[in-house]
Amino acid sequence: MDLFNQESDLTSLKYEEIEKQAQSCKKCPLAKGRTKVVFGNGPVPCNLMLIGEAPGAEEDIQGLPFVGRAGQLLTQILAAVGIKRPDDIYIANTVKCRPPENRAPLVAEQAACAPYLEAQIRLVKPKIILLAGAPAVKAILKSEEPMTILRGQWLKLPGTDISVMPIFHPAYLLRNPSKDKGKPKWLTWQDIQEVKNALDYYKKVSELEKGSTKK
Repeated sequence: MDLFNQESDLTSLKYEEIEKQAQSCKKCPLAKGRTKVVFGNGPVPCNLMLIGEAPGAEEDIQGLPFVGRAGQLLTQILAAVGIKRPDDIYIANTVKCRPPENRAPLVAEQAACAPYLEAQIRLVKPKIILLAGAPAVKAILKSEEPMTILRGQWLKLPGTDISVMPIFHPAYLLRNPSKDKGKPKWLTWQDIQEVKNALDYYKKVSELEKGSTKK
């Protein structure tokens, strides 16, 4: 998987070994200001994965992704279609440490963390990846297209058959709370229902494949 166009030295390691390395990582200046490394959370493997941009203040304290106000909204959105955290989704960010003042992560910071994220994708083996927000989209898809155009589109993770859908970051939805038709929250509701339908399809296919092997 040539996700970030660089060599990864983590390909032979198990998930727990990679997480342990990340906990002591000092590859970029973000390490100096962190309280905790926010590696990821959820089952491994898992059909659904979400990648955000970076940990915030609450994530930095708890060491878990998407646990602040935006994370709580994300949990509600997922639960509305029957996707439970942490059982049904693996969540990570493009960087594992909180940037100062919650700024967007720099390209160099994302590059330093890239081997960890690539290893997570390899081990989680998702069928679907949700990219929450423009920084995640730019890091993963190398696209400069605005989120208003990319969100809700089914794309492919470069070099793989993994389906990718960009979605609005829940923090953006907090700033745009209207549920009127055509607004970001309404659009996200359409997107997440489509994702749930795709997950149900993959589940059905898996069940049929298991049934055929038993015959």
